[in-house]
Amino acid sequence: MPTFRLKRRAVLKGAGTIAIALPWLEIMGRGRRAQAQAATATPAKRFLTVYQPGGTVRGQYTPSGTEAAPVLSNILKPLEPVKGKLLIIDGLEMKSAVGEQHQAGIIAWLTGSTQLIENGQNKYAKDGGSIDQLLVPKLSMGKRFPSLQLAVRWATGKSKGLIHPINCANFEAAAPYAPIPPRLDPQQIFTDLFGNLMPGSNVDANAVALMRKKSILDFVGKKYETLGAKLGAADKIKLDQHLTKIRDIEKGISIAPPVTTVNCKQPTLVTTSDYKPKTVFSDDGSAKDTMTDAAIPKVGKFMMDMAVMALACDLTGVLSFQWSDTEAKHTFPWLNLSEHHHFYQHDGGFKPNECAAIATWYSQQHLYLLQQMQAVDMGGHTLLDESVVFFGSELQDPPAHGKSNMPFMLAGNGGGIKTGRWIKAANGTSHNALLLALLNNFGDMRTSLGSQAFNAPALTTLK
Repeated sequence: MPTFRLKRRAVLKGAGTIAIALPWLEIMGRGRRAQAQAATATPAKRFLTVYQPGGTVRGQYTPSGTEAAPVLSNILKPLEPVKGKLLIIDGLEMKSAVGEQHQAGIIAWLTGSTQLIENGQNKYAKDGGSIDQLLVPKLSMGKRFPSLQLAVRWATGKSKGLIHPINCANFEAAAPYAPIPPRLDPQQIFTDLFGNLMPGSNVDANAVALMRKKSILDFVGKKYETLGAKLGAADKIKLDQHLTKIRDIEKGISIAPPVTTVNCKQPTLVTTSDYKPKTVFSDDGSAKDTMTDAAIPKVGKFMMDMAVMALACDLTGVLSFQWSDTEAKHTFPWLNLSEHHHFYQHDGGFKPNECAAIATWYSQQHLYLLQQMQAVDMGGHTLLDESVVFFGSELQDPPAHGKSNMPFMLAGNGGGIKTGRWIKAANGTSHNALLLALLNNFGDMRTSLGSQAFNAPALTTLK
């Protein structure tokens, strides 16, 4: 008997031009094997992006072995305990990273867009928002936070603590694709996310604080509505996006506190009095705050604990975590490295051993994050099983700012991603193909994104 199958882009057609797009169905799989895998796959419910600066040292990063049995390199070796949950992807080129070397890289990473250059000034994403924001409607509807952005030691160097094209990875889904700055203060993040998870408390103080926040937001909203009548078209668009963000926050405030369960519990509060979320940086990294730098491992672990619980408590379905910005002009006292990361990349001449030591340390942190996600039981499967984690950077080759054969890695099995592998795309394949494959994995079946000149068919090798 012939087997009935549907194409992935099939629609239900009615009278005239009416057509309803279908969600992904098992019958759309590639044959019986693909259908069987889809039937047992855990739905993709959460998306987490993790950014580390400065690319890698390819000679110490690239695995050996085979696709099905990769042998992890020196830099990736710390991830051996979770190798079965990794999908290492080689061969992709970040072709859409057109603009200033570092800026264009971090902008293109999640958008597939070139950098906007306007009147000779470097701006942000030109042709689209970041995929984390494109996934908000699918993953975070009705949740307290549509998305969360967290960062450690961010806006270093020339950006001097301010939002800048050199430090932004997340961009609004609608034009003009405004940048979204991350939250930096670990104590404030703890209060905002978990301050209402106090067992035995009457929550009176929290309720008062929440109402105060809500009244402030309402007041600001009314003021901005009055201002809107006086603005031009471009500013009105920016204003509307800002008001939307405010409304999203208000909705989050009005949602009842999550219930403390086995899976959702308040992370252990960590003292971070030795850490300054914002430091007065210098362009060249000569102004150092070694006490704050020394606290990075502790703060990073605390931030990862909060990120995992934010996902486990269903506070959001979309979360982004940055270890720094593209300059990374902070020191690494715990690695006995007294200069900043950019110095070891190229400011002081390429230092491969130092760069490899930093990249290896980041792999150790990735291991901690993935193990914490794997430890959360979501009812017969783990938090990592129903999530996709996308690890990336703004470039591959530190001394030359090269962006071919990017060091991209996925973790987690959400949507049926097949892990425990090392796959190699055809050299020169646009990384937009990976971005599309990630969107498709979550049920967003679009066929293009970002700058069309660098568009490519979605990768078909994730499953």
